[in-house]
Amino acid sequence: MFDSLRDVLVTPAEMTAIDDAAAASGIDSFALMRSAGMAVSAAGLRLFPEALRFIVLCGPGNNGGDGYVAASALAEAGADVMVFALGNPETLKGDAARAQVLCPLAVQPLAAYEPRLGDVVIDALFGAGLTRDLPEEAQRTIARVSESRVPVIAIDLPSGVDGRTGEIRGASFTAAHTVTFMASKPGHLLMPGRVRCGTLEVFDIGIPARLVSEGAGDLRLNTPTTWARHASALDPATHKYRRGHLGVLSGGPRSTGAARLSATAGLAAGAGLVTVASPAEALAVNASHLTAVMLREIQGTEDLAAWLKDKRVNAFVLGPGFGVGNKARDFALMLCNRALVLDADGMTSFEKDRTELFERAAASGGQLVMTPHEGEFTRLFPEIAANAALSKIEKAQAAARLSHAVVVYKGPDTVVAAPSGRAVVNANAPPSLATAGSGDVLAGIIGAHLAQGMPAFEAAAAAVWRHGEAGMRAGRGMTAETLVECIPPLP
Repeated sequence: MFDSLRDVLVTPAEMTAIDDAAAASGIDSFALMRSAGMAVSAAGLRLFPEALRFIVLCGPGNNGGDGYVAASALAEAGADVMVFALGNPETLKGDAARAQVLCPLAVQPLAAYEPRLGDVVIDALFGAGLTRDLPEEAQRTIARVSESRVPVIAIDLPSGVDGRTGEIRGASFTAAHTVTFMASKPGHLLMPGRVRCGTLEVFDIGIPARLVSEGAGDLRLNTPTTWARHASALDPATHKYRRGHLGVLSGGPRSTGAARLSATAGLAAGAGLVTVASPAEALAVNASHLTAVMLREIQGTEDLAAWLKDKRVNAFVLGPGFGVGNKARDFALMLCNRALVLDADGMTSFEKDRTELFERAAASGGQLVMTPHEGEFTRLFPEIAANAALSKIEKAQAAARLSHAVVVYKGPDTVVAAPSGRAVVNANAPPSLATAGSGDVLAGIIGAHLAQGMPAFEAAAAAVWRHGEAGMRAGRGMTAETLVECIPPLP
């Protein structure tokens, strides 16, 4: 696979346009189908050399054509192969029809397949373009295969997974391995599709990288490539103020821990200085737990306004444990002209009236980052959350456009989206990150990146990636405190 395409994600519609552009350029489309089918047969032989029988399930479109090519190649290699088709193979058209005619094996009806020990199923029923529920016959076959627990290799995507949204269309295979072509699709990364794909192999079937790049949109896998040029090494002549000063707003005396987690994460993530801004009644409890992190009394808007005169305090985190209400609203609106991470209570405080926040974010030039989990997203963007036609990526993009902010839509498949439409999907976060305080740590890492001068989108994407890596390092027994200790350096 071309290095330039390693992080590219393309939607099914974009992939169709890329295929059309390849054909229009003179590339033999059947040659591409042959490359795809051969790649699948090679994966089957490589991964399952002990297979007693390969079962190829072919659908009514080009995915089925890939399956017929794979079946022919497996048979030519000496494997025991059987082919079962959904629908009448004689109704196939174009390259798929040609692949079926060239396949030397008899084709049986899909309903005739009965799984048995030693089978390996090649799923060539439907690919990434599926937009409707699977036919009942296909769902029944999936149920039999699932009950038998025979391994499945999926072509493009496990049949039943929507390539645009990752949603399950009635039922789907759970594959041990998925072979897709030229670039990953959203359905490979978005839940629940991600867990149905098994290991993912992206195979280059011969479409020029130029055509894929031209046909792809602004969607990428979240990797260091996204922010590499904004993560330069420290200048030997640097000092703490050049590395940024992060301010974290604390709640009252009974809810200070979340802010301290964000603050310590910000310091560990590279901010030169971090200050916890605390109400008077919480000063003592915060002081008893802080050493390298500084402390400042901020009681109300007058105190905050006085602090903001120091332009060296260039990024803020507001929300973790802060409390919901007018104080959070007032503080957030005052901070919008600086780089601001609005998390947890900070976002919830705008649930009933978000207009002023979004207008202030638009005027500030896009240095606001919001970090909603599913429930917070639904409360802040109810009309977007309720639109079942949108994927999680599309919801995050719509929310970013509406709010004029970078939106970190959290979850096992976290999406980071910018108002411009740029988006990345994260894939390195372990399930152990679902623990108390984990989101506070993420907010602090984002704040540290903003304090160091990273643009909001790159700051958020890099933080989500580092947060995932920290979770991997911390292991299954992690707590939020140990997560902070495991934050890796920026690559």
